[in-house]
Amino acid sequence: MGMSRERRQAVGVAAVGVVLVAAYALVMVLQILVWNPLAAAPSGLTLDEVYATMQAAGEWWPGAHVWVIGLSSVGVSLAMALLVVALWMPAPRPVLIAAGVATILAFGAPAYWLTSFSMGMSLADTFAISGADASPWATPLLVVSGLATVAAFVLALGAGVRREPRLAPSSDLR
Repeated sequence: MGMSRERRQAVGVAAVGVVLVAAYALVMVLQILVWNPLAAAPSGLTLDEVYATMQAAGEWWPGAHVWVIGLSSVGVSLAMALLVVALWMPAPRPVLIAAGVATILAFGAPAYWLTSFSMGMSLADTFAISGADASPWATPLLVVSGLATVAAFVLALGAGVRREPRLAPSSDLR
């Protein structure tokens, strides 16, 4: 017995969602741990020198990478959970799975802020600079989250509009 067309679509949407959320998380990690420190620190410093200077100033400990990677992986875990739901739910609706993926991406912006805050403060305290993003790669993350917020709203509204009822009329339920 094969999968129904609707289940295949839901699983496909969820699988694409895992890829999109993983790509978002990867860009987020690279922005926080590589691109922004290189852009924010005085020019000419290598990434190793940036981290060594921060560590010498007492503003960085090597295990902090775990915090960034761990928080960035929360969205990926949620997207994978949606894939499991699409695989095991009796009648998954692709539009609801898509709304779930969009919601996860929408929460990427607050997750980015929370995850990057300590790195921004460490850079600011070490190099006497602003803790704001110096690399332009935060902008695509925020744009994707903004568009995903609109998409989640539209998809959730669309999910509420059905073409055909799922339950039989009450007179047929004897």
